[in-house]
Amino acid sequence: MALYSNAPASYADHTSAPIEHRFNPYSDNGGSILAIAGKDFSVIAGDTRQSEGYNIQTRYARKVWQLTDKAVLATNGFAADGNNFVKRVKQRLEWYEHAHHKPMGLKSIARMIQTMLYAKRFFPYYVYNILGGIEEDGSGAVYSFDPVGSYEREACRAAGAAQSLIQPFLDNQIYFKNQTPETGSEPFIPGNLPLSTVLSLVVDSFTSATERHIEVGDGMEIYVVMNKGRTTDDLLDKKKLGPGMEVEELGALGEGGGERTFLVRAALKRD
Repeated sequence: MALYSNAPASYADHTSAPIEHRFNPYSDNGGSILAIAGKDFSVIAGDTRQSEGYNIQTRYARKVWQLTDKAVLATNGFAADGNNFVKRVKQRLEWYEHAHHKPMGLKSIARMIQTMLYAKRFFPYYVYNILGGIEEDGSGAVYSFDPVGSYEREACRAAGAAQSLIQPFLDNQIYFKNQTPETGSEPFIPGNLPLSTVLSLVVDSFTSATERHIEVGDGMEIYVVMNKGRTTDDLLDKKKLGPGMEVEELGALGEGGGERTFLVRAALKRD
């Protein structure tokens, strides 16, 4: 009996309390996105760094995707969920075009995304989405979503790791918060800034966020969606572009209604 009177300490350690095994299916892969609506254009941008904690997984991971000639979607959060969600959105848009022989409008795409996110609310996509593009009336529009489908139309929105740094800046520069117009001048109206000013605000937003946040950096992709008939002089003029910025016009995805989409690339700090 003496053999079993005192159990080894290792046995007691393992049986004294239940052992919990926890599995977390989600991860936060850093990065930031933003979108700004103009009078006849929309600008949607994101950085290219994908990280987890203090580890950089890749220095080029897309966060912004062209859906149609009028719509661009930016995703941020869990990269695997984001890539899968974009794939499913594109699939649904293809089904719609086959059934109705026309591309889906921006407002309808926003509603469809809301439905898809809400349908997964019990095991949601861990993704914050921002949809930007051109509405049926030719105006620029931005729709922001939370992971379970709550959404609204806005003049500008930032999301991601550096949201707390970028959004106050956009509130001041786009919504003119804490600004007072001069006596006798016209009141500030959000959404009426010229494209060159909006592009400089986007570059300043990501440049400053890169300086202050380790999960933002490496590169920047800016999609500019323009209404049909709009001049491109303020975008293609090299004098108005920053150093190292490259502009590429993307081809039409469908028959095209005259809208044009441009991709602007620029480098960010890599440390």
